[in-house]
Amino acid sequence: MRLTLNILHLRYALEVEKTGSITSAADHLFVGQPNLSKAIKELESFIGITIFKRTSKGMIPTQKGAEFLNNARKVISKIDELDNMYSMGKVKKRFFNVSVPRASYVSLAFTRFLEGLDEGERLEVNFKETNSLEAVRNILENEYNLGIIRYHADYEKYFLNLLEAKNIHAHTLWEFDCVVVMSKHHPLAKKKKLTWEDLRGYTMLVHGDTAIPSVTHSEMQVPEMVENIDRKIYLYERGSQMDLLRSVSGTYMLVSPIPEELLKANGLILRKCSGLKGRYKDVIIYPKNYKLKRLDKEFIESLYSVKDALEKNTYS
Repeated sequence: MRLTLNILHLRYALEVEKTGSITSAADHLFVGQPNLSKAIKELESFIGITIFKRTSKGMIPTQKGAEFLNNARKVISKIDELDNMYSMGKVKKRFFNVSVPRASYVSLAFTRFLEGLDEGERLEVNFKETNSLEAVRNILENEYNLGIIRYHADYEKYFLNLLEAKNIHAHTLWEFDCVVVMSKHHPLAKKKKLTWEDLRGYTMLVHGDTAIPSVTHSEMQVPEMVENIDRKIYLYERGSQMDLLRSVSGTYMLVSPIPEELLKANGLILRKCSGLKGRYKDVIIYPKNYKLKRLDKEFIESLYSVKDALEKNTYS
């Protein structure tokens, strides 16, 4: 009778590699230590190599064992992916939920991410543009496993302490200087670089729900010189922002850099502004006990692709 490779034994071996201990692996796998040791020996006998050697530091893969485990890991990954997609002959639906700031480059990255997905895949997506505290709350309470938050560098300690307390991982996506976006017909459009004095008397558009506790609304938005801005319109969604910038004379907004294709489509331009103090950060967040899935990784790759190109074009 021809023997076949036992997939369960592959999982056992990978857990031993991960923990470096038969005892710890047995505890994690909820199997008896003797049974686990027997399974590893059967696997080694089947493939004809010694996978592990016992050392004072625990169970260490041999050179051939490490090669085998690397291939086993790929096999198990594919099996898990198929198991996730198919159950009882039916294709499972994938879910992708993410909370993001109202940023045009993030929106473009999301569009490209969607364009790259398999059209035959069953999929349900929630893409929510919102403020940083709501993005954190979505991870804690609303079954979101991924988010991007934005904050001024002055408030980094507040947010990092919050994320640490909530057991949320934080990874910087982009640290940037804000730029001014306005209509190409704006009275200041011909100036290549602006100052705050230039902007006095014009109307600033501001996202209206980004305040944090113990910090006033205006301070959180533009802590440098917002007190000198006499005309402000608070917005709560990005569509209105584009409409107003295009149509209402004299409006402008402080934003992260916007991709050129979106600027051209909306008749807008970007201008650098001297006098801004401090920088802003966009930070990727997800639970510390969460392992990023394929869709998460693909979206993050799309974010970095758009960001890297935009950063080069804006600040070069």
